[in-house]
Amino acid sequence: MSLKLIKSKIIATKKTGQVTKAMESVSAVKMRKSQERAFAGRPYISSAMTILGQLVGTKEGIEHPLANANDATKSLLVIVTSDKGLAGSVNSAILKKAETIIAKHADTEVIAIGRKALEFARREKLTVVGEFINVGDDVAVADVYTSAEQAIDGFTAGTYGSVQILYQNFLSTFEQAPKVRTVLPLQASEISSLVEDIKPKKGKFSDITTATAATDVPYTIEPSVGEVLDVLIPQLVQIMFYHALLESKASEHSARMVAMKNATDKTKEVTKALTLKFNKARQAAITAEVSEISGGIEAMK
Repeated sequence: MSLKLIKSKIIATKKTGQVTKAMESVSAVKMRKSQERAFAGRPYISSAMTILGQLVGTKEGIEHPLANANDATKSLLVIVTSDKGLAGSVNSAILKKAETIIAKHADTEVIAIGRKALEFARREKLTVVGEFINVGDDVAVADVYTSAEQAIDGFTAGTYGSVQILYQNFLSTFEQAPKVRTVLPLQASEISSLVEDIKPKKGKFSDITTATAATDVPYTIEPSVGEVLDVLIPQLVQIMFYHALLESKASEHSARMVAMKNATDKTKEVTKALTLKFNKARQAAITAEVSEISGGIEAMK
């Protein structure tokens, strides 16, 4: 390899390192904001889920249409991914899990939240009943109104026998795990599981206070349990969707920051190896030139 080619590779590698370093810094800022939003919302989500879970466990709640299974064979899968790549395995893990779910239940339609989910659904030739891309980092409950309404209407109409949501659950900066939850029919056990998973095991927000289930808490409900649940259960579904988006955003930026840091470290290693190779090649060229000059002088003698 010529000296010029090695030098051009060193320059290109350094420029790549500058780009990945900048992306790492941007992702670090977005990661902190997304983590704070995800964790700040967890106490509210926990309390809301606990209270609503207790209402769902009542006689009227168990008999509610959104808490009862129907005879539909078709299912709906809501897949939450990012719009962009360069985030390690955060998207591929979700899509691999989606493939497993769809393989077990072939008659599945999809709501895709995120460009990667939409591309996956189209590539697998799945029926996409809803697509939502370019969802901002400042996720609001309003961002999930339409998708949650589609899921509720489909289940209420008997089109779908079940509605599941698949997203990347944020555990820590270096650890995320795909999570699938059954949204409809609404199950008290699923709500309890979500509440238990909300509190992080360690870290800055590990001391947040989450609501604990209390089955003996009496509620005075007006005008009636049925009317209240007609309003609250759709809101509970929206909260589950909202929670999934918050967790997904935190996971995406954390994974991207780690991926870009690894890429930056790798460019430094490659630059060091190429520089060593360049110095060896240059020294060899100098040695060859000196030998030629010395040989020429001896020949002249």
